[in-house]
Amino acid sequence: MPGLVHVIDDDASFRAALERRLKLAGYDVETYSSAQQLLDRLPDPDAPGCILLDVQMPGLSGLELQRHLIERGSMLPIVFVTGYADTPTTVLAIKAGAEDFLTKPTSSERLINAIERAMARHEAGRHQRSEFNSLRGLVATLTPRERQVFNLIVRGKINKQIAHELGTTERTVKAHRHQVMEKMQVHSLAELVSNAERLGLLDLSRDSSR
Repeated sequence: MPGLVHVIDDDASFRAALERRLKLAGYDVETYSSAQQLLDRLPDPDAPGCILLDVQMPGLSGLELQRHLIERGSMLPIVFVTGYADTPTTVLAIKAGAEDFLTKPTSSERLINAIERAMARHEAGRHQRSEFNSLRGLVATLTPRERQVFNLIVRGKINKQIAHELGTTERTVKAHRHQVMEKMQVHSLAELVSNAERLGLLDLSRDSSR
Protein backbone atom coordinates (compact mmCIF):
# COMPACT_ATOMS: atom_id res chain seq x y z
CA MET A 1 0.00 0.00 0.00
CA PRO A 2 1.73 3.22 -1.13
CA GLY A 3 1.83 6.23 1.13
CA LEU A 4 3.98 8.74 2.97
CA VAL A 5 5.71 7.68 6.18
CA HIS A 6 6.80 10.43 8.60
CA VAL A 7 9.79 9.28 10.64
CA ILE A 8 10.50 11.25 13.84
CA ASP A 9 13.65 10.24 15.74
CA ASP A 10 16.59 12.20 17.15
CA ASP A 11 19.06 9.46 16.12
CA ALA A 12 20.33 10.46 12.66
CA SER A 13 21.75 7.03 11.81
CA PHE A 14 18.49 5.32 12.77
CA ARG A 15 16.49 7.80 10.67
CA ALA A 16 18.71 7.16 7.66
CA ALA A 17 18.51 3.38 8.05
CA LEU A 18 14.73 3.48 8.44
CA GLU A 19 14.37 5.77 5.43
CA ARG A 20 16.38 3.36 3.25
CA ARG A 21 14.38 0.38 4.48
CA LEU A 22 11.02 2.05 3.82
CA LYS A 23 11.96 3.41 0.40
CA LEU A 24 13.03 -0.09 -0.64
CA ALA A 25 9.54 -1.22 0.39
CA GLY A 26 8.01 1.41 -1.92
CA TYR A 27 7.07 4.13 0.56
CA ASP A 28 7.69 7.85 0.33
CA VAL A 29 9.49 9.05 3.45
CA GLU A 30 9.87 12.35 5.30
CA THR A 31 12.27 12.47 8.25
CA TYR A 32 12.32 14.80 11.27
CA SER A 33 14.95 15.09 13.99
CA SER A 34 12.44 16.40 16.55
CA ALA A 35 8.76 16.34 17.34
CA GLN A 36 8.59 20.12 16.97
CA GLN A 37 9.72 19.87 13.34
CA LEU A 38 6.62 17.82 12.54
CA LEU A 39 4.35 20.25 14.38
CA ASP A 40 5.88 23.16 12.45
CA ARG A 41 4.91 21.57 9.13
CA LEU A 42 1.90 19.40 9.83
CA PRO A 43 1.30 16.75 7.18
CA ASP A 44 -1.87 16.61 5.10
CA PRO A 45 -4.26 14.55 7.28
CA ASP A 46 -6.16 13.26 4.23
CA ALA A 47 -3.13 11.96 2.31
CA PRO A 48 -2.36 8.24 2.77
CA GLY A 49 0.30 8.02 5.45
CA CYS A 50 1.36 7.29 8.99
CA ILE A 51 3.83 8.47 11.62
CA LEU A 52 6.75 6.42 12.98
CA LEU A 53 7.61 8.02 16.30
CA ASP A 54 10.30 7.66 18.97
CA VAL A 55 9.34 8.10 22.64
CA GLN A 56 12.29 9.82 24.28
CA MET A 57 13.65 12.83 22.38
CA PRO A 58 15.03 16.24 23.31
CA GLY A 59 12.23 18.78 23.57
CA LEU A 60 8.79 17.30 23.03
CA SER A 61 8.57 13.58 23.78
CA GLY A 62 6.76 11.16 21.53
CA LEU A 63 3.79 10.99 23.90
CA GLU A 64 3.61 14.79 24.05
CA LEU A 65 3.64 14.99 20.25
CA GLN A 66 0.86 12.39 20.13
CA ARG A 67 -1.21 14.55 22.48
CA HIS A 68 -0.56 17.72 20.44
CA LEU A 69 -1.58 15.96 17.22
CA ILE A 70 -4.82 14.71 18.81
CA GLU A 71 -5.58 18.24 20.05
CA ARG A 72 -5.07 19.56 16.51
CA GLY A 73 -7.44 16.97 15.08
CA SER A 74 -4.82 14.94 13.21
CA MET A 75 -6.13 11.55 12.13
CA LEU A 76 -2.75 10.21 10.96
CA PRO A 77 -2.09 6.88 12.70
CA ILE A 78 1.01 6.59 14.89
CA VAL A 79 3.38 3.64 15.23
CA PHE A 80 5.90 4.05 18.03
CA VAL A 81 9.37 2.61 17.31
CA THR A 82 11.55 3.01 20.37
CA GLY A 83 14.24 1.56 22.58
CA TYR A 84 12.26 2.75 25.59
CA ALA A 85 9.28 0.46 25.96
CA ASP A 86 8.20 0.13 29.59
CA THR A 87 4.64 -1.07 30.16
CA PRO A 88 3.13 2.21 31.48
CA THR A 89 4.43 4.14 28.45
CA THR A 90 3.12 1.48 26.05
CA VAL A 91 -0.30 1.50 27.72
CA LEU A 92 -0.51 5.30 27.59
CA ALA A 93 0.38 5.35 23.90
CA ILE A 94 -2.10 2.63 22.93
CA LYS A 95 -4.91 4.14 25.04
CA ALA A 96 -4.33 7.45 23.26
CA GLY A 97 -4.83 5.68 19.93
CA ALA A 98 -1.38 4.52 18.78
CA GLU A 99 -1.59 1.80 16.16
CA ASP A 100 1.38 -0.20 17.48
CA PHE A 101 4.37 0.00 19.80
CA LEU A 102 7.54 -1.60 18.43
CA THR A 103 10.85 -2.02 20.26
CA LYS A 104 14.19 -1.33 18.58
CA PRO A 105 15.60 -3.24 16.84
CA THR A 106 12.54 -4.47 14.97
CA SER A 107 12.41 -6.68 11.90
CA SER A 108 11.52 -5.21 8.52
CA GLU A 109 8.57 -7.59 8.29
CA ARG A 110 7.08 -6.49 11.59
CA LEU A 111 7.66 -2.84 10.79
CA ILE A 112 6.08 -3.04 7.33
CA ASN A 113 3.12 -5.03 8.73
CA ALA A 114 2.52 -2.33 11.35
CA ILE A 115 2.69 0.42 8.71
CA GLU A 116 0.28 -1.44 6.41
CA ARG A 117 -2.24 -1.90 9.23
CA ALA A 118 -1.93 1.76 10.19
CA MET A 119 -2.43 2.99 6.64
CA ALA A 120 -5.34 0.63 6.04
CA ARG A 121 -7.06 1.95 9.17
CA HIS A 122 -6.36 5.52 8.12
CA GLU A 123 -7.82 4.94 4.67
CA ALA A 124 -10.93 3.25 6.13
CA GLY A 125 -11.41 6.17 8.52
CA ARG A 126 -10.94 8.72 5.73
CA HIS A 127 -13.52 6.88 3.62
CA GLN A 128 -16.02 6.83 6.51
CA ARG A 129 -15.53 10.55 7.15
CA SER A 130 -16.04 11.27 3.45
CA GLU A 131 -19.28 9.25 3.38
CA PHE A 132 -20.49 10.92 6.59
CA ASN A 133 -19.85 14.40 5.18
CA SER A 134 -21.64 13.45 1.95
CA LEU A 135 -24.70 12.29 3.90
CA ARG A 136 -24.70 15.48 5.97
CA GLY A 137 -24.61 17.44 2.73
CA LEU A 138 -27.67 15.56 1.42
CA VAL A 139 -29.63 16.22 4.64
CA ALA A 140 -28.77 19.91 4.31
CA THR A 141 -30.63 20.02 0.97
CA LEU A 142 -33.95 19.13 2.66
CA THR A 143 -36.44 21.92 3.28
CA PRO A 144 -37.63 22.37 6.89
CA ARG A 145 -40.88 20.49 6.10
CA GLU A 146 -39.00 17.71 4.30
CA ARG A 147 -36.72 17.42 7.33
CA GLN A 148 -39.78 16.97 9.57
CA VAL A 149 -41.09 14.24 7.27
CA PHE A 150 -37.64 12.63 7.16
CA ASN A 151 -37.46 12.57 10.98
CA LEU A 152 -40.86 10.90 11.22
CA ILE A 153 -40.27 8.41 8.41
CA VAL A 154 -37.09 7.05 9.99
CA ARG A 155 -38.95 6.59 13.29
CA GLY A 156 -41.34 4.22 11.52
CA LYS A 157 -44.33 6.53 11.11
CA ILE A 158 -46.64 5.78 8.17
CA ASN A 159 -48.02 8.51 5.90
CA LYS A 160 -51.36 8.71 7.74
CA GLN A 161 -49.63 9.23 11.09
CA ILE A 162 -47.25 11.81 9.64
CA ALA A 163 -50.13 13.73 8.06
CA HIS A 164 -51.97 13.79 11.41
CA GLU A 165 -48.87 14.89 13.32
CA LEU A 166 -48.02 17.67 10.88
CA GLY A 167 -51.60 18.78 10.27
CA THR A 168 -51.55 18.12 6.56
CA THR A 169 -52.91 15.59 4.04
CA GLU A 170 -51.54 12.16 3.17
CA ARG A 171 -51.21 13.34 -0.42
CA THR A 172 -48.90 16.15 0.68
CA VAL A 173 -46.90 13.77 2.87
CA LYS A 174 -46.46 11.39 -0.07
CA ALA A 175 -45.09 14.25 -2.16
CA HIS A 176 -42.66 15.26 0.60
CA ARG A 177 -41.68 11.63 1.13
CA HIS A 178 -40.84 11.29 -2.55
CA GLN A 179 -38.69 14.41 -2.37
CA VAL A 180 -36.89 13.13 0.72
CA MET A 181 -36.06 9.82 -0.97
CA GLU A 182 -34.87 11.64 -4.08
CA LYS A 183 -32.71 14.16 -2.25
CA MET A 184 -31.21 11.53 0.08
CA GLN A 185 -30.47 9.37 -2.99
CA VAL A 186 -32.02 6.20 -1.54
CA HIS A 187 -34.41 3.63 -2.98
CA SER A 188 -35.85 2.10 0.19
CA LEU A 189 -36.94 2.93 3.71
CA ALA A 190 -34.20 0.62 5.04
CA GLU A 191 -31.54 2.72 3.29
CA LEU A 192 -33.02 5.92 4.68
CA VAL A 193 -33.07 4.55 8.24
CA SER A 194 -29.52 3.26 7.85
CA ASN A 195 -28.33 6.71 6.78
CA ALA A 196 -30.14 8.36 9.69
CA GLU A 197 -28.47 5.94 12.10
CA ARG A 198 -25.04 6.60 10.61
CA LEU A 199 -25.61 10.32 11.06
CA GLY A 200 -26.80 9.84 14.65
CA LEU A 201 -30.14 11.49 13.84
CA LEU A 202 -32.61 8.98 15.27
CA ASP A 203 -32.36 10.25 18.85
CA LEU A 204 -32.60 13.81 17.58
CA SER A 205 -35.73 12.80 15.68
CA ARG A 206 -37.36 11.56 18.87
CA ASP A 207 -36.40 14.75 20.69
CA SER A 208 -37.78 16.97 17.94
CA SER A 209 -41.11 15.18 17.99
CA ARG A 210 -41.77 15.95 21.65
